[in-house]
Amino acid sequence: MADPVHAEDVNAQVWEAYGAHHLRRGTELPEAERIDWGFEGGGPGTGILGQLTGRRVLDLGCGTARHAAHLARTHGAQVDAVDSSKGQYERARTRYGSVPGLRLILADAVQHLHAAEPYDVVYSVNAVPYIDPHRLLPALAGALKPGGRLCFTVLHSNSAGDGPSDRVRARPETLRPAGGDDVTVHMWVLTRELWTELLTEYGLRVERVDVLDTPQEDNQASYLLFQVTRPVRVSSRPRVGKPPPAHAALGVGAVLHGPRGLLLGRHRRGTWELPGGTVEPGESLRETVVRELREETGVEARPGDVRLLGTLLDEVGGVVRMTVAAEVTAWRGEPADQPGESVGRWRWFALDRLPEQLFVCSAQALTAWRPGLPVDHAPAHWTPYATGTGDS
Repeated sequence: MADPVHAEDVNAQVWEAYGAHHLRRGTELPEAERIDWGFEGGGPGTGILGQLTGRRVLDLGCGTARHAAHLARTHGAQVDAVDSSKGQYERARTRYGSVPGLRLILADAVQHLHAAEPYDVVYSVNAVPYIDPHRLLPALAGALKPGGRLCFTVLHSNSAGDGPSDRVRARPETLRPAGGDDVTVHMWVLTRELWTELLTEYGLRVERVDVLDTPQEDNQASYLLFQVTRPVRVSSRPRVGKPPPAHAALGVGAVLHGPRGLLLGRHRRGTWELPGGTVEPGESLRETVVRELREETGVEARPGDVRLLGTLLDEVGGVVRMTVAAEVTAWRGEPADQPGESVGRWRWFALDRLPEQLFVCSAQALTAWRPGLPVDHAPAHWTPYATGTGDS
């Protein structure tokens, strides 16, 4: 399996050669009358993008920009069409360069997403699996307005019937482009569940996934069509229903926020959580924060670096649970997965790009720390501490 950088480089070279080949030949394509998801005539058409008149729309990996031109002409959208192939860009510019409302852009997809103003709608027909999802998806999430819509197709099984992978890695695939020789590219062909997990991890909400099968009897290729939104508010998940052990009714949640964002880890149950845990006998609350931070992430702090913010009270299974929210003001080291811990995959998140499925205690602590955060969670009784400096 190719590493992500090599895989993307190979793909860029293939599509550059493909575009140049058809530019030299002067290959013509029919005008688009709809969006074909995955293959000609495939999928539900343009309607899934919603109302487009006057809205900012991005066609990611637009190729010759047939679909983008259709949306600008027929639906009155303001469409940016981005592709990294000079040949494809020139074909699009020659054909559609004067279409009102259409802007053609020659650029790397991720670099454009980082630089652009947010879009109301982003769509992509078969271009997403050519880019490392850990590079592409956070950029996509950042380029969507809150409430914005993302629709895209990815390969699910190839023409020979080889199915998707449950690991995030690129694999070689043979393409048979019209009018050219077979070429080998590297694609991220992932299961529906893995794509959903990745999209959720980067703060996006999957609304629907459809499987689209090619109509040719001798072709076993199929595609996944994802309909995704960037939520206006982030969701949380409740505690498990069973009561806690007697010693575990008091816990801490630690907020580490710095230039790279807010530190969150992924629990094996699927929730995103702050570092933290239950207070052990004989510990102060600050000592618990320091210990849990070291055990879960490997990051070191001192009790004097911990500012206690206040107490959150809720209940589960008829048992009162208490969480003390704390802010760690200084720390040393880089967060990393630790052996035997149930929370890992530690990452820094921008406050306006928090992931879905926050653990409810972490969600409650975050909105206590920053009341304006758009995070939904079950209510809890919040008692702030006056200074956070008491010897608790």
